[in-house]
Amino acid sequence: MSREKRKTIKVQVGNQFIGGDAPVLVQSMTNTPTEDPVATADQIKELYDAGSEIVRITVNTREAAQQVPAIVSRLEKLGVDVPLVGDFHYNGHILLSEFTDCARLLAKYRINPGNVGRGEKHDENFKAMIDCAIKWNKPVRIGVNWGSLDQDLLKRMMDDNAALADPKEAHEVLIEAIVESAVQSAAKAVEYGLSKDRIVLSAKVSEVPDLIEVYRRLASRSNHALHLGLTEAGMSMKGMVASSAALSVLLFEGIGDTIRVSLTPEPGEKRTQEVFVCQQILQSLKIRAFKPQVTACPGCGRTTSTVFQELAKEIEEHLSTRRQQWQQLYPDAKDLKVAVMGCIVNGPGESRHADIGISLPGTGEEPRAPVYIDGEHRTTLCGPNLANDFIKLVDEYVQTSYSKTKLETSTIKDG
Repeated sequence: MSREKRKTIKVQVGNQFIGGDAPVLVQSMTNTPTEDPVATADQIKELYDAGSEIVRITVNTREAAQQVPAIVSRLEKLGVDVPLVGDFHYNGHILLSEFTDCARLLAKYRINPGNVGRGEKHDENFKAMIDCAIKWNKPVRIGVNWGSLDQDLLKRMMDDNAALADPKEAHEVLIEAIVESAVQSAAKAVEYGLSKDRIVLSAKVSEVPDLIEVYRRLASRSNHALHLGLTEAGMSMKGMVASSAALSVLLFEGIGDTIRVSLTPEPGEKRTQEVFVCQQILQSLKIRAFKPQVTACPGCGRTTSTVFQELAKEIEEHLSTRRQQWQQLYPDAKDLKVAVMGCIVNGPGESRHADIGISLPGTGEEPRAPVYIDGEHRTTLCGPNLANDFIKLVDEYVQTSYSKTKLETSTIKDG
């Protein structure tokens, strides 16, 4: 079953494109103080190396805005060419006006319509930020968040609902207010002179069913490019599962042009984990490919040996180690499928379905491991060097199967 992507307006953000026929992009955000340009630039590089295609930074103080040029300069020295998004709340209209280098160098501004002021100040401050975007020819992400929703809009909608003969539940009004805030804000930005192809929308909540409902409604009412993600997804397993559940439903329905998994890192854990989760969601849905995939059985009473588990882990680690090198030499190796199976029940079949697979012996089976390449039995391994022998076969497969593609690509470019 193929996924048909919803048609949206294409938006250029630095050297990337969001929406239209562009691929779904992976985003992330730094958690360093932006006032520290070295720490921030170094973390941006770390995220970029992991595969983040757009990186957002907090710009919350004059000191942070003042350091944006230093961050950009350091990234240039590090050879990092990634669009930087400035995340503004409460005082963005002031910072963008006062610090012109910050406004000029950022690739995009994130504006939260719930945090730009109340009453008359709301429209005035919002317009000031849109005016800066127009002046510097920058796109904006109008990012609504239910934790900081426009309270004046919500109150009006709650009051209107209460006056109905058959009022809706408060939560239903809240969901509609989130969508309305995004749609109205985009319309206001266009009214102020910002082109439609300079607008990305997001509407983040922290519950999976709510996120799906909000984005379905937003997609039905707008053709702006959409940024997906749970807000405050949580830590570790909870954050990964919740984000995967929500984003997978929407992406499979063709909704979403760029994504972020907002994981709370474990103490001491690298920020890059959220990038890898995004990539795996997209690759699991067959939307994009980022790295070779390993299929391994979960094990059962037939697989009392841990050999297949250890080999699967070794293969995963080996592919991760080789990934950067293969991206340069064999870019299409990201589509590689490797199978490491633990017994004869599904082992041979799964191995045949992979590009290269090995079926290890289960309990009571002959201590031999047939290897299948492109669906055909190629050789049988056994003995203490089995793991190294199979890894060598994987390397040889990549070199022989993907070097031709690399050569053809080079020839086309040279020609």
